[in-house]
Amino acid sequence: MLQQHCLEFQSSSIIILFFLLSYPLKQGQLPLLCPHKNTWYRERAETDSSVPDAANRAEIFAKRYAEILEDLKKDPASHGVPLDIRLLCRLREQVLREVGFRDIFKKVKEEENLKAISLFENVVRLNDAIEDEGERLENLVRGIFAGNVFDLGSIELAEAFSRDGMSFSSACEKLVARPWIIDDLDTFKMKWRKKKWKKVIIFVDNSGADIILGILPFVRELLRRGSKVVLAANDLPSINDVTYLELIEIISKLRDEEGCLIGVSTSNLLIANSGNDLPVIDLTRVSQEVAYHASDADLVILEGMGRGIETNLYAQFKCDSLKIGMVKHVEVAEFLGSRMYDCVIKYNEATGS
Repeated sequence: MLQQHCLEFQSSSIIILFFLLSYPLKQGQLPLLCPHKNTWYRERAETDSSVPDAANRAEIFAKRYAEILEDLKKDPASHGVPLDIRLLCRLREQVLREVGFRDIFKKVKEEENLKAISLFENVVRLNDAIEDEGERLENLVRGIFAGNVFDLGSIELAEAFSRDGMSFSSACEKLVARPWIIDDLDTFKMKWRKKKWKKVIIFVDNSGADIILGILPFVRELLRRGSKVVLAANDLPSINDVTYLELIEIISKLRDEEGCLIGVSTSNLLIANSGNDLPVIDLTRVSQEVAYHASDADLVILEGMGRGIETNLYAQFKCDSLKIGMVKHVEVAEFLGSRMYDCVIKYNEATGS
């Protein structure tokens, strides 16, 4: 296994352009600002037992970040431009790290990973039992949406998660009915039946059910069809997003002694450090590692609301692309004209350079 290294408070990656973006560059970030409520992050930080004097540090974080938000109300350019969702996430993570917090969701990520790992084989077996290729793909896509519910970056979902808990099976059953607000599933199904992509790069989102019960069964299906797959995960922790080091550990726990995921070889699966440290992503700034591995990819997948909807919904690529995620912020729903917890699956074929 490749040796991976991670510095304590800053990325060790050299950041460059993601070559597969089409020119002129169109990242497609939604022109909106989602509310960044201090209370939830302060409460999570207060319970971080790995940080001495966590309660006091959490209060300092909340005060500093509140001051930044007030500055931005008075002068939108006071902390950098453009004032967008990426900047707000960057400022929040910066303040958390400055006061000593590295990974305030570490405990809940570990707990949810263990639960999801125990369910992985059953989810895979249920998928494998579906004989029709198109129906099996739709079930896998629905699993990605259901897994994406487990997002502690959404205040409403995080509060519901803490209060009531959630199960993967119930999340699957409660998905909003089709047609979804952006619904290219039928188009993707037709392409799936006709085409086998040689190499797929997936920018992944959350820990727990999202990565383990949503993305990995889909990845396993791609591997079974003969695709090489690169999973690009965050360099550093942010909310409950999975990091590349955590993902390496998850895969090692799921693989058997022959290196298989329930009978499918992982010899064509690679875990890469994206160079990112936010729950959203700027594809003009990715790691050299990801850029190298993506240079010959013929399908790019951006999963989750932050990567697939808020910052890259309208991004154009030189290869086929799929943006897939659930709408979990009221502001995003209002912009799209969708229901809360609506689903987005946007498939585009390659554009010219």
